[in-house]
Amino acid sequence: MRILITGNLGYIGPVVVSHLRSVLPNAELAGFDAGWFAHCLAGPIRLPETGLDVQYFEDLREFPDGILDGIDTVVNLAAVSNDPMGKRFEAVTAEINHAAGVELAKRAKKAGVRRFVFASSCSVYGWAEDGARTEQSTTAPETAYARSKVDTENDLAKLAGPDFQVTCLRFATACGMSPRLRLDLVLNDFVAAALTAKKITVLSDGTPWRPLIHVRDMARAIEWAAQRMDGGDCLIVNTGCDNWNHQVRDLAEAVAKAIPGTAVKINTNAAPDRRSYRVDFSLFKELAPSHQPHITLPAAITDLEAGLRGMDFAEANFRESNWMRLNVLAGHVERGALSPGLRWQSEAKVG
Repeated sequence: MRILITGNLGYIGPVVVSHLRSVLPNAELAGFDAGWFAHCLAGPIRLPETGLDVQYFEDLREFPDGILDGIDTVVNLAAVSNDPMGKRFEAVTAEINHAAGVELAKRAKKAGVRRFVFASSCSVYGWAEDGARTEQSTTAPETAYARSKVDTENDLAKLAGPDFQVTCLRFATACGMSPRLRLDLVLNDFVAAALTAKKITVLSDGTPWRPLIHVRDMARAIEWAAQRMDGGDCLIVNTGCDNWNHQVRDLAEAVAKAIPGTAVKINTNAAPDRRSYRVDFSLFKELAPSHQPHITLPAAITDLEAGLRGMDFAEANFRESNWMRLNVLAGHVERGALSPGLRWQSEAKVG
């Protein structure tokens, strides 16, 4: 089996590579990434990319000929990957997440690739306060990032067929330790704040619902999708588990309980957060019983705490640092390394 993983130099990719290398030791694994966040390492012993057979450093919008030859499965993780980045770089979000992702799928199908796995998001449900959302529920994306996911799903469905299996994994919000850690994710942020400031500040009123999934369980779901036999030619599936639907205030309290001495401050006067949704994961449970999430919320908090302590993490102002992906991109642009359209400038490509 030959697998191409795009966007592998981000938060999820290194964990996916490690997992696939472990469970598919004879597979040929290739990575493809522009390298925006390649330097954002959380102190691994060795580079995560040593688990690959080959690494390509390219922009998804300029996908070279030949790379897809002989590939069996494409796992597309490449994206402008959260709401703040999508707001600042809205046009680029549409270009990469949607247009370039669909073009990649078209080229993959033409090249004879048999399976295409797309990392989508439960954020497509937007504001959904009247019950858990299933795959048949109406989508209501509130942000450029979420809209890009819906648009891509719709276009990928048109490409699916007996010779080109499409799987769109609508992931819950990611969390957990990674060799390229992000702290702009709700649980990761709370654990970092508890360790450095002994105080968690919830900017919303704490009531929004968020389903979460540990990044290692995301990797297991991708492993399943890359080999699945059930679900048809085109499958869009909520990916997570029902007992990981939590309100934000409950996540904060769980972190405070796990890290003694942590205070929680909730902004009870905040305007309602329009990103609030519970999700029904029963279809994923039915289709992938042996690949269900197995990491619990307490275990995820312990994992993050141990990882951050192992880094001697002590940045109380981490929200102003490169642990936040928007800060990394903004810094690249301000230094002239990236253009405003997030393309590497020639003189900065190796720096």
